[in-house]
Amino acid sequence: MSMKQTPMSPNKHTSNGSASVLPLENAFSESLAMLNSEKAVEELIQQPILHGIDDHLIEFAEALRTVAKALRQAAEGKASAQAEASEWKRKYELERTRNLQLENKAMPSEKRLDENGRVVHLTNKPLLSDGAVEKSDRCCGEHGICSHQVLRDGEHDHDASVIRNKMTRKASFKLSWRCKGEKSDQKKHDIVSFEKGNITTAERSSKQISLKWESPPQTVLILTKPNSTAVRILCSELVRWLKEQKSLNIVVEPRVRTELLTESSYYQFVQTWENDKEIMSLHSKVDLVVTLGGDGTVLWAASMFKGPVPPVVPFSLGSLGFMTPFYSERYKEYLDSILRGPISITLRHRLQCHVIRDSAKSDLDSEEPILVLNEVTIDRGISSFLTNLECYCDNSFVTCVQGDGLILSTTSGSTAYSLAAGGSMVHPQVPGILFTPICPHSLSFRPLILPEYVTIRVQVPFNSRGHAWASFDGKDRKKLAPGDALVCSMATWPVPTACQADSTSDFLRSIHEGLHWNLRKTQSFDGPRET
Repeated sequence: MSMKQTPMSPNKHTSNGSASVLPLENAFSESLAMLNSEKAVEELIQQPILHGIDDHLIEFAEALRTVAKALRQAAEGKASAQAEASEWKRKYELERTRNLQLENKAMPSEKRLDENGRVVHLTNKPLLSDGAVEKSDRCCGEHGICSHQVLRDGEHDHDASVIRNKMTRKASFKLSWRCKGEKSDQKKHDIVSFEKGNITTAERSSKQISLKWESPPQTVLILTKPNSTAVRILCSELVRWLKEQKSLNIVVEPRVRTELLTESSYYQFVQTWENDKEIMSLHSKVDLVVTLGGDGTVLWAASMFKGPVPPVVPFSLGSLGFMTPFYSERYKEYLDSILRGPISITLRHRLQCHVIRDSAKSDLDSEEPILVLNEVTIDRGISSFLTNLECYCDNSFVTCVQGDGLILSTTSGSTAYSLAAGGSMVHPQVPGILFTPICPHSLSFRPLILPEYVTIRVQVPFNSRGHAWASFDGKDRKKLAPGDALVCSMATWPVPTACQADSTSDFLRSIHEGLHWNLRKTQSFDGPRET
């Protein structure tokens, strides 16, 4: 039986062959496509494309820097204009006050002009007679200083209900230059003299300021440190002695009067005040201020007087006493000498501070001014960011403070916070403003001492990371938001404090006893010597 072989169909063979080859071709094409995709990705990340993006970023950064520079220039211009406006405002107020004083002198004694320029008829008896006022206000060219240029002690009593019991007229005094010893050959010279086209600096006078009573003091204000048994005992003894031995009117704080009356009904004669309005008029009633405590009590006494300040006699009953030269154990001897006069005076300058908010239309639209005797501090508060403060002196940009903060101090406050921050100790009679940074993030930021006539403006910039906080003599803390500014200048009214010896001796004694300044063992005499 033969088998007939049937040949394979060519079509079928071709079809099967194609079916086996197609998967290989598809796999190759897919791998080729993947390879092309990777090359495309690599091309995307090549330098030409990245360079183009970098160029755009650099242009954008330069534009941002240009905008930031323009904003900074605008902020500096605004701060400069505000500082200039503040200075003009201060000059205007001084000129206005001077004109009112001149007009009051020209008007009859029963009429006066108030702060708004309106005529006020006075019904109360003036504190000084016309002759005494004229004598007190007359410029004393012989002694080189005038009492009305430094302290005003002869203002009139516009409100008879300031103190519960009516007081007698206020005592008057005169300030003059005083040399050490009557036979001293030191003379008062001009600071600068011009002779034959040569400018020479003349010898400066070392005279002290002396206060001489023209009429005996009659009213004494006593301010005490609270929560102290020793101060309370001394206060009761002092009040009794001043009343019985000196026949003076005694004014104390309401708290102290309550303590005295609790101790004995004998102290019914002691007077006090009832509201803030009566405190504002104390300077026209009080002849002398006695403080029992430390430097903090002196700061409290100064803060009570927003204008003229009566002479202050500070007794030391605190820890450190840079402004309290009198020992409390010898209060009778000291007060007896002071009430007789004359006495040496240290005029302690104060700073006048204005907070100007960013929303204010001008520098005239500021908050109520604050007077400080020691310093005003601008710090970062509880924020963890560095303080960023732009500082201007008159119309000149000073620096940008980046650190924990800034201290603007008087020379009386140079031995306080400013000293702890690295500032220099300055004699309190030197008229100046200390510019001391607090922990600056810089190796070259050293403290400055600026003249007393400048106006300092400290502004929180708009790009600051946080707020700043301002405190005034350690209290009255205020928040400064970005755009807010603090403007400081020397106040018109200083604080006159009595000296035990003289201003320089008291200052040196305070830093020796309070800080043990330059205290070390003396080098022994035994040892090698130069031959």
